[in-house]
Amino acid sequence: MISEFSVFVVAVVILVLFTLLAGVKAVPQGFAWTVERFGKYSHTLTPGLGLIVPFIDRIGQKVNMMEQVLDVPNQEVITKDNATVTVDGVAFYTALDAAKASYEVMDLRQALLTVTMTNIRTVMGSMDLDALLSHRDEINDKLLKVVDAAAAPWGIKVNRIEIKDIVPPRDLVESMGRQMKAEREKRALVLEAEGQRQAQILKAEGLKAAQILEAEGRREAAFRDAEARERSAEAEAAATDAVSAAIARGDLSAINYFIAQKYVAALEKLASAPNQKVLMMPVEAASLIGTLGGIAELTKSALGPDPAAPRRGSVPASGDRT
Repeated sequence: MISEFSVFVVAVVILVLFTLLAGVKAVPQGFAWTVERFGKYSHTLTPGLGLIVPFIDRIGQKVNMMEQVLDVPNQEVITKDNATVTVDGVAFYTALDAAKASYEVMDLRQALLTVTMTNIRTVMGSMDLDALLSHRDEINDKLLKVVDAAAAPWGIKVNRIEIKDIVPPRDLVESMGRQMKAEREKRALVLEAEGQRQAQILKAEGLKAAQILEAEGRREAAFRDAEARERSAEAEAAATDAVSAAIARGDLSAINYFIAQKYVAALEKLASAPNQKVLMMPVEAASLIGTLGGIAELTKSALGPDPAAPRRGSVPASGDRT
């Protein structure tokens, strides 16, 4: 009798322990477990130890609350200008409400993938190919707003959507390459023409500056020549006044000197002419000798008699006779 009672007690203790252990749940970090009572959602267990009513409550869904990555497979998209491109991407999302993520949609990942792929076709199909290739940030922003709004009733938050690759058709890529090459050649020609234009402008400015400097040099030389002629004219006028004064005093040697000077200057010009081959001397040499004699007399009158020269009427020494 005692042994049967002991077995009963042990069985009861084991049942109690099993019931207690069944009511204690340890939820790992980063997860949330939903609790269902008689098949209906009751509450959510957060990370750590949680208690449920054994045999009445049960664990429904174990929801991952960490940020997850959803790979968007390749799909073809027809752009606004009827170009077909192949696009793939990636989405990052986080579950905020475990109950909605568990009971508002049947397959959360498949639903999110479908919404993302559909909106990729919608957003990218409304753009031209050039805008599609050059405005990825704008495409990502539009997709993020649309998909996040669509996934909000499911209790998840879409953090980022990134377009990984946009692959145009092969013939379109070759056409774009030719277009890029032509654009670069055009820019090179424009730069070369601009360089030639700049060089011509600089050359013209240099010629202009050289002509200005040359004109200034000619002006300075003309000014100097005019000044020299003015000084020469002043000297000529002074000489003429001096000769006129000497004539007025009755000194004919001055006029003889003046005429001889002009005569000799004329002969010098004749002798220095580049096309002059034969120099004709004047027949009246006596006139030139007389003129030179006048110059000598003028020099004697200006400098005084030479003591070494013999006086008029003096008899030369016996040694000087021939």
